[in-house]
Amino acid sequence: MNSQTFTYLLENPDAITVAQTKEIRELLGEFPYFQSAHALYLKGLKSQGSFTYNKALKVTAAHTTDRTVLFDYITSPLFSQNEISTQIKQQELRLANITVSDANDVSLQVEQEELEKAGQILNPDLFIKKKDSLITPITPEEVLEVGKPLDFNSSETHSFAEWLKLAAFKPIQREKSLTEETTVTVEELENKEEVHLDTLSRKRKEEIIDSFIETRPKIKVTPSKNKQNTNLAKRALIPQESLMTETLARVYLEQKNYKKAKQSYRILSLKYPEKSGFFADQIRAIQQLEENKEL
Repeated sequence: MNSQTFTYLLENPDAITVAQTKEIRELLGEFPYFQSAHALYLKGLKSQGSFTYNKALKVTAAHTTDRTVLFDYITSPLFSQNEISTQIKQQELRLANITVSDANDVSLQVEQEELEKAGQILNPDLFIKKKDSLITPITPEEVLEVGKPLDFNSSETHSFAEWLKLAAFKPIQREKSLTEETTVTVEELENKEEVHLDTLSRKRKEEIIDSFIETRPKIKVTPSKNKQNTNLAKRALIPQESLMTETLARVYLEQKNYKKAKQSYRILSLKYPEKSGFFADQIRAIQQLEENKEL
């Protein structure tokens, strides 16, 4: 990709094609800290609805010096809209500008057609025996739209921050052979010296603590009469309704944190009762994912 094409795409990100997205991915392989190229690559993946978009968003955030700029970019109308939405808007403008010369009253014609349909209700030929459906059942992944690009808006800074976090930390298991256990390298000797210095500093800290205990300093605290004992840890685990959004629920789902995802949809069901049926379907689909995982 030449500089002229790249500059044009920076000014018109909606014009990026699938082939140009692949070229930018190759460009990032040579220049991984090219922030504007990362931004264009994100736009290309978002326009395609690629399942790699969510992972690429984390990579872009890692290579971005100011993540607030990245968040403003992915929540801007220029980034959210695509070529299809532009075509729909243009079609609506064309329809709105159509001039009507003569108006014809077709109410009598419509009424006559409806009467003819009503008269054919008793016709047995209209009723066809239902055959077995060959439609494949919808999987839980399709119901939950797993892998679909996360769509953040300007008010979902908390959801964006949650997505950039790691879902879980797994310990690294290292297996040593017999030769590795009997051989001592220079790095291991240096590590032992660091541990020795750390032990000395720990002893010094223990001496300071012991001397502090011997002096027995006293701090006077006046207890509050209206103070109530509250479990702060338990209260911190309860997500605030103001921060709970469908995007945040999908963030937990993409992180495979099914427990938080179900809890999020329950909160959303109380927050938006008109969509309680939809949220109930999402919870059932998550439960199916958990059951399939256990099998």
